Amino acid sequence: MMKLYAMPRSGNCYKVAWMLRLLKVPHQIVTTSILDGSTKSPAFMDKNPNGQVPLLELEDGRFLAESGAMLLYLAETQKSFLPPTDDPFQRAKVFEWMFFEQYSHEPSIAVRRANVIFQRPCDDAKMKQLLDKGHHALGVMERQLATTPFLTGPDFSVADIALYAYTHVAAEGEFELTRFPHVQTWLQRIQGMPGYVDMDSCLQEETFVPTI
Repeated sequence: MMKLYAMPRSGNCYKVAWMLRLLKVPHQIVTTSILDGSTKSPAFMDKNPNGQVPLLELEDGRFLAESGAMLLYLAETQKSFLPPTDDPFQRAKVFEWMFFEQYSHEPSIAVRRANVIFQRPCDDAKMKQLLDKGHHALGVMERQLATTPFLTGPDFSVADIALYAYTHVAAEGEFELTRFPHVQTWLQRIQGMPGYVDMDSCLQEETFVPTI
């Protein structure tokens, strides 16, 4: 059984936990937090020298770090939520949005949210910069979602999973989602899909075995 070392309220951890649920992959959630220093313990650093969560332990004992890499591994091995290999352009569009999430979206929206909810010190100028960059990223999504139901077209993909995680809690970082009606509709569309599970439920420390 896979193990996911994950931290409550983390969007990066939620992406992977929800993907495992969607795919009905048996797994165990092992709560591991960056806040209490447990990710810097020698035992954890042996598993992931970068000292971060999420971390996915595969059935054979190998470890995979970085949430995007985990999502793509699961999508490839389970043959779900990715365009077929004979459509390289459409696959590249999925990767494009995932790279956008890690480069333009997560560094502003996730960081500002974490500063707010965990009361991390950050000066006003930096917080304003994060707010502006986050609103810009949401604007990029808004323009796309004005034309397609999901980020890469008519089909829900791993790119939607990646970007949903921090977008749906962006208001916790004081981002104004009301400015982006198409993003809000997209969030509601995802929440109404079969197999949707919220963040708190996904990240409870438990063993998940799907019912058939």
